[in-house]
Parts: sequence; C-alpha cells; structure tokens
Amino acid sequence: MDITIVVPTFNEAPNIAELVRRVTLATAGLDAEMIFVDDSKDHTPEVIRQVASAASLPVRLIHRDEPAGGLGGAVLEGIAAAEADHCLVMDGDLQHPPEKIPEMLARARRQDVDVVVASRYMGDGTAGGLADRSRVLVSRASTLVTRAMFPIRLKDVSDPMTGFFLVDRRGLDIEQLQPRGFKILLEILARKTLRVAEIPFQFADRHGGESKASFRQGLHFLVQLASLRFGKMSGFAIIGGVGALANIAIVWALTAVGVNYIVAAIIAAELTIIANFLLIERFVFDDMRGQASGVGSRFAKSFSFNNAEALVRIPIMALMVSSGHVSSVIATAITLAVAFFVRFLFHSLVVYAPRRASATPSRAREIIQELDRQSVAPGEL
Repeated sequence: MDITIVVPTFNEAPNIAELVRRVTLATAGLDAEMIFVDDSKDHTPEVIRQVASAASLPVRLIHRDEPAGGLGGAVLEGIAAAEADHCLVMDGDLQHPPEKIPEMLARARRQDVDVVVASRYMGDGTAGGLADRSRVLVSRASTLVTRAMFPIRLKDVSDPMTGFFLVDRRGLDIEQLQPRGFKILLEILARKTLRVAEIPFQFADRHGGESKASFRQGLHFLVQLASLRFGKMSGFAIIGGVGALANIAIVWALTAVGVNYIVAAIIAAELTIIANFLLIERFVFDDMRGQASGVGSRFAKSFSFNNAEALVRIPIMALMVSSGHVSSVIATAITLAVAFFVRFLFHSLVVYAPRRASATPSRAREIIQELDRQSVAPGEL
C-alpha cells in the first residue's frame, strides 16, 4: 500500500463525509487507506461506519472507549495499525487540505527524509484558519519558544506545532514515544534526530463543528514541552510554580483582611496541596499511575508528606519573619522553592513507585535508577 491517512477524531461528525470525499479524490491513482482513531462522545463513530460502507477507498475505524495519551496516543495507535509505511496524519476538521497528500507523498518517496511537515509558516503557507489574531499570536509565540528550546532538532522545522505531517514509520521508535497531549509531531521530532522536509500549506477555516482549543490544552502543551526538554521534574516544577503563586496570593489576600500570617499560611498550604496533587496526577505522573498503588493510597501519601513538610516549613518561615525581618510573602516564596526539590523526590520515588514484585534489586539501587530516569527525559539535552 502506498499511504495510510491517520485521522484522530473527537466529535467531528459534521466533517466526516466531506473529508472522505476529498481524500478519495486527492488519492486517486494511489493505493491508499484511511484510519479514523476516534475518541468521540457523540455519534461520530456511526457516521464513520456509514461513510466507510459507501467509500471507494478502504476506511477503517478504531474507536477507543478508554482513550490513552490524548490525540497523540490516537495518532500512534493509528500508525501502529497502518498497512503502509508512509503514514500521513491530519485533523478531521478539513483545516488540513487533503489535496496536499500527493505532494507530501511524492516528497517522502525521494527517500532522503523521514518526515514531511506541512508548514503554515514557510513559502506561501498561511495560518488564516486560526480563529482570531490572538490565536495567531499564541501560535507564533508557541512555535518560537518550541524552536528555541530545541535549536538543533528543530533547526529545519518552521512549524513543529502542526498536526499535518507524513512520517515513514520505519524511522520511528514507537515504544520510546510518550504521547501526553495533542502535539504529537513535537514528541516525534524531540525524541530522535530525524531528517525533515517541509512543504507550505494554507491552514483553512474549520468545515464544521467546534474548535477543541482550550486553556487545558495550553497547559498540556506547556507540560509536554517542559517534560520533553528537561524531564519530568520540569513538569512538576510548572505545577509547583503555579501552586506557589496561588499559595502566595492566598497568603497575601488573607493577611490583607487581617488574618494572622501563620493561619493564612496553613490555609494556603492545604488548598494548594490538594490542587497540586490533582494536577500532577493528570499532567506529570499520568504514565506511572497504572503501576503505582491506588489513587486513595497515592493521595494519602502525598497529602501526609506535604502536611509534614508544611509542619517543618511554616515554623522556618515564621522564624524568618520574626528573627530575620523578612516579609511573610518573601519567606513563603523562599521556603516553597526549597520544598520543591524534596517534594519531587518523594513523589517520584514513593508516591508513584511501582508496586513491588517478589524479587527486587536493592532499594538504594532502585532509588538511584528511578531518580535518574524521572529527572531527565530522553529529549535534547
């Protein structure tokens, strides 16, 4: 087979028939197939089955009742199931023009690259389909930050954030990839040095349905980017930093209305301990939850340790305020920065430690190996 088109979908029912029609026309003369990897909560799977029954090219559906890895996980599942080695990934909303498929395949067939990226930011490419000027600004800024963090591996990539690309899966190590968000191309390019070529495309308006862009996706991206560049510790740091700002804000707000600073610090600590646990569960240690103890046990360990840490930290903060004449806000910030490293070690090595097997290496060796693995991801360092 010449090419497999992998389309991850989430509630894209209004777009399916038109997408299949245009892909069919674009791939005329090619031995092609489409694979929809669907995480929808609406009737999209039924629409895909109906369209597939009348399509003139093979259309397959993989519906995931329990999605893993978000959009990135869906893409990798589609690539693993593909009949062709050349796998083209595109969105299901027709913002990626199917008419570019032959050009991308022709470029890949020259056999001097591993990935062909359709770029909005080179040649006559445009990002006109972004909803408004603020989305364009966010996209441009995200691209600049990403390329700055991976200056070597992305030196030839003007649009590492695109979801429209063709990859020769023989050049991928799928087991090494850790999909945790919607920027799967970034994951692929950051994990391994690949040969990349780009072609321009015009990012179109959405055909139907609603955009999936959200603040939550933005947070996903930041954690993904930091984890790829610096390791799991950086994702923990982002959430810890947000929690620290929230902690400082709560202390400031409560002391401003007359609450004693120690009482304010206790309230702020309890609120941020709970919030931080929920966030690291979802965004940092998501890949480790399956082998760790149950969520109740994880929360109990995290909550108990953080409270014990607070019992040590708050008196130190009080001493800094009373004896060192440091403001309560600054004292809070300093003690939180020190506490961050201790919290990361405890959560990596205790809270999310795999359940012990009957025969294990020495605990000291386990700690050293696990800390090394969790501190630095296999990205560009």
